[in-house]
Amino acid sequence: MNKDIVLSMRGISKTFPGVKALQNVDFTLCKGEIHALMGENGAGKSTLVKVLTGVYQKDSGQITIDGIDKEVTIKSPQDAQNLGISTVYQEITLCPNLTVAENMFIGRGKYTFINWRSQEKRADELLKKLKIPTTANRQLGTCSLAVQQMVAIARAVDMDCKVLILDEPTSSLDENEVSLLFTLMRDLKKRGVSIIFITHFLEQVYEVCDRITVLRNGELVGEYEIKDLPRVQLISKMIGKKFEGISELQKQKHTGTADEASCVYEASGLASAEGTKPFNFEIRKGEINGFTGLLGSGRSECVRAIFGADRITGGRIKVNGKQVKITKPRDAMENGIGYLPEDRKLDGIVADLSVRENIILALQVMRGFFKPFSKAEAEEFADKYIKLLGIKTASRDTPIKSLSGGNQQKAILARWLLTNPQYLILDEPTRGIDVGTKFEIQKLVLKLAEAGVSVTFISSEIDEMLNTCSRLIVMRDRKIVGEMKGEEMTQSNIMHTIAGEAAQNG
Repeated sequence: MNKDIVLSMRGISKTFPGVKALQNVDFTLCKGEIHALMGENGAGKSTLVKVLTGVYQKDSGQITIDGIDKEVTIKSPQDAQNLGISTVYQEITLCPNLTVAENMFIGRGKYTFINWRSQEKRADELLKKLKIPTTANRQLGTCSLAVQQMVAIARAVDMDCKVLILDEPTSSLDENEVSLLFTLMRDLKKRGVSIIFITHFLEQVYEVCDRITVLRNGELVGEYEIKDLPRVQLISKMIGKKFEGISELQKQKHTGTADEASCVYEASGLASAEGTKPFNFEIRKGEINGFTGLLGSGRSECVRAIFGADRITGGRIKVNGKQVKITKPRDAMENGIGYLPEDRKLDGIVADLSVRENIILALQVMRGFFKPFSKAEAEEFADKYIKLLGIKTASRDTPIKSLSGGNQQKAILARWLLTNPQYLILDEPTRGIDVGTKFEIQKLVLKLAEAGVSVTFISSEIDEMLNTCSRLIVMRDRKIVGEMKGEEMTQSNIMHTIAGEAAQNG
């Protein structure tokens, strides 16, 4: 390993109320390397970066720069910038209505008057030097997203950055734009800039990075040379499962005759504005299937496309054999489709409404807000599902925001069950809830399937998918890369397929 250490973080810990976000984490960055920071959702990547950039203050640990033993204190993003640490985020934080040069130099002048002609000349020289395909006097908003990202990077470089943090910079870019960005990253590496690269795209990590640090549940799993860590081992370290010798759990899932059952929903060439590659998908009556893959693989984008929650850009859809048009959630609901979203706080609950109002919401939308349910009807609906699902609440009129995460999730499930769906999509229904409630939700899913409801179930926990689903669709980099059922559904096969490698026999 290159011993020319630019950044050293040792024993970093950070706790929020009730959550240990980082526990004694180490991270080392060397001069002129591209270092991937990897981990699933909640692993601690963002917290570590925010500690490094002064957004959060660490509880304990030490940060040193340039191999000097003296600890540095980073209390703000400005402190980080003064130490040569710059961050370029997924969302462009520059001003699209200003020129490229103005964006590169705005906020950096020490004087009232700035010689913009001189700044434009300096900007053009830097753009040429870094091979960024634009001009200084062009309005930034007319540039592609990739070029906007590169301008943000050029701004950081011109401010003498030693450590450049790229947080999901490729998530909105096409393949050609990614190639442009990687060319710039390699050029910066040659110039001695050290890059921390955060991404969910495995292929990109192996294409451009030198080393990988893996975090899981706020703890350091390890630091590895890219050549020493096959993809399948990286995945097993990220999700915390060994790929060798995994004992298969006893499947309790519904294994009825879904193959012979009628097709409830069928899509061909379905694509959305959120970057999902066109995909084909079907689900049969009483079947439980699932999309699996690492965070960022496109699994949530696929089900959002199925439900019409994102703008549809192509494809044909059939429900019960009849061609239909689903371009918005209301269309999906009218065709008997329900959807429990991944982020219950953002897309699920309406925090200030009561449990009762949250439960009847979807059915009220289908009926129309000009035909409200009577209070007696609403109370009857709410009481039925509070009892059926065992929702722990002081009363049906309690604001839903005061319930635990598991009980909020049950209330959103109740909302969709009340619509009597023929097809129910559950995206991370058990995330962040206790083990007992997880088990209850899994049992409910199996009961729904036995009653003839078709269910698409998504979970970051592969064990949960194996126990619940009878068919799995595997995703990587926003496209379907495999499908398996029956005996094919093993931890080993799933991880090898996510990694893009053939499973080893024996």
